[in-house]
Amino acid sequence: MTGLFGGAAARAATRSAHACLDALAATVGVSGHAAAAESPGLLAAVDQHSAGIRQSLSADSRPLTPVILAAYAEGVREAAYKHGWQAPADGIDWTVQDWVLVRLLAVCTLARTLPPRR
Repeated sequence: MTGLFGGAAARAATRSAHACLDALAATVGVSGHAAAAESPGLLAAVDQHSAGIRQSLSADSRPLTPVILAAYAEGVREAAYKHGWQAPADGIDWTVQDWVLVRLLAVCTLARTLPPRR
């Protein structure tokens, strides 16, 4: 049995997760991936963060999903804000490797590996 609403909640969660990841890609991913393509140091940092995220989400034993990645990104942002972090107001300077931004860029990188939407 799929429940009273036939999976409506799961579909809504997936749509919401995709919206979150799309917004993250627009604000962090586009400029971050371009910067990483030009900076081996940033690219290495993103790779390390991606591996850390995969490990913390047990991605070796269960597949990454948009819902899992979006929830993880929201958790990173929420914890960062609680500790006084502020998002840059005038664009991101990728020459300064802000841990939170690199972590969020790693989420964007992992989101690129997800199967295409249906």
